Amino acid sequence: MGPPEIAKTPPTTQRIGFFLVPQFSMMALSSATEPLRAANRVAGTTLYSWHLISVDGEPVASSSGFAMQPEYSIAAPARLSHLFVVASIGVSDYRNAQVFDCLRQRAAEGLTLGGISLGTMILARAGVLDRRRCTIHWEACRELSDEFPSLEVTRDIYCIDGDRMTCSGGTAAIDMMLDLVARQHGRQLAGEIADQFIHSRMRTAQESQKMAIQWRYGVKDRRIVNAITLMEQNIERPIPIATIASLAGISARTFERMWLKHFAIRPSQFYLELRLKASQKLIRESTCSLLDVAMQSGFASASHLGRCYKQFFGITPGRERAAGPAQ
Repeated sequence: MGPPEIAKTPPTTQRIGFFLVPQFSMMALSSATEPLRAANRVAGTTLYSWHLISVDGEPVASSSGFAMQPEYSIAAPARLSHLFVVASIGVSDYRNAQVFDCLRQRAAEGLTLGGISLGTMILARAGVLDRRRCTIHWEACRELSDEFPSLEVTRDIYCIDGDRMTCSGGTAAIDMMLDLVARQHGRQLAGEIADQFIHSRMRTAQESQKMAIQWRYGVKDRRIVNAITLMEQNIERPIPIATIASLAGISARTFERMWLKHFAIRPSQFYLELRLKASQKLIRESTCSLLDVAMQSGFASASHLGRCYKQFFGITPGRERAAGPAQ
């Protein structure tokens, strides 16, 4: 007669909270919660439960207009293992002392805290990311670094530093949650969950947030790719096209000739449009003065920005801002 079977201890359910900031991203929330649901289904047991939280327990509208009904208010003493702040557009002026106090209290209790998309900004303002590596959506990297110069802000799709977990938002939350499942229950389960979502490859934390330039613009020539990279990296302080050509390893005349084979506009106009689109985002989603917007997008003055902006978008920066954020 063999030795008696040892009964397996059922895994402890991890209770994960998601604090919703008004105008949060539905995609980011779904990307974070659906892997947890699939983990329970694939494992055949309740490994995770997830709970929505708001400041006062009242419904919160997402950026797409859908409202979600939370279970708890931020101050409710819910038993959680993790708490993620989910935020998207409209957090430039978010300063809620009650939320910050509760996040600091949760940190003192040893709770794992996380930020999804611009939720990282709120964690930083609460003071719970000090001396930690973190990431945020690529559009907000500059803003976060400027506001908190001591933070080590990466451009990784997600970042896990001890009991702090941050991700850039969108589908990156899937990869962060798959990493969490793999650490707690093994890579095989995480792989089976990824298959459920036709997520054919679990991305590592250090992968790039943005789609490769080759795919975004349909170009293969490495010199053109390098030139676009230089433009995207030098929005605030534009560099001359001749310098870009030289750094890409080609003469200015040959560079322009090659460029026009790929694009219908000259490289100088392409560069200008990149800067105008950067200014449009600041106008719509920040409270920076128009002069600051001009400076951050490489224009000599607010009036210079205004002229170029009106010519390209058909509206002045002032009227753009008055119209409110685009839906």
